[in-house]
Amino acid sequence: MATSMLPQGLRADVETLWGYHDMGHELRRCDVGIGLGSHDLGVATYTAELYHQDMFPRIVFTGANAPTTIERFPRGEAVHYREHAITLGVPTEVISIETQATNTSQNLTNSRRLLAEAGVRPESVMLISRPYQQRRAFATCRKVWPEVNVMCSSQPLSLDEYVAGIGDVDRVINMLVGDTQRITEYARRGFAIEQDMPANVVDAFQRLVAAGYTSRLI
Repeated sequence: MATSMLPQGLRADVETLWGYHDMGHELRRCDVGIGLGSHDLGVATYTAELYHQDMFPRIVFTGANAPTTIERFPRGEAVHYREHAITLGVPTEVISIETQATNTSQNLTNSRRLLAEAGVRPESVMLISRPYQQRRAFATCRKVWPEVNVMCSSQPLSLDEYVAGIGDVDRVINMLVGDTQRITEYARRGFAIEQDMPANVVDAFQRLVAAGYTSRLI
């Protein structure tokens, strides 16, 4: 049975990974906000909030489905994100959707192509994602879209608030562990730029793997 209670013996290590993935970017107005599809509808909620704060005039929601999202978003992540944003008052005409991407690299390359086909070549983009996806999204964007000025943002939630919202602490920890591995592994495979990983992050990652949080490892 899923629980939202973070085990005290793991808290320090989970908080270390949580903090590592937060890029801490200072947000400023940019040309396009790109909401990266996932199981987390909060991405669409926060994208709508940022639009209403005049942080960008145009939105792209991108994402097909993954095994973790097919049941919740049967019509595809981007489609459900768009529908949710519209219920939050975002005008239909400012939202484009990209419905084929199944990974972050495709999210970005497909969004760039979609925008170019509409005659939009942004100088700056804001990537809105799950909190623990920020660093990987940044590293991927710098690899596949190096000419654009990129900022990353997520709902400003504490670790405990995020876990409570998802309702499954094991899922969140597994996702954190998986994304941490992908920082180094995707750079090694040429999918993303290299990112520094401090020793305390490596140690926390290894302890969580040893504790059995391996379902999202590649």
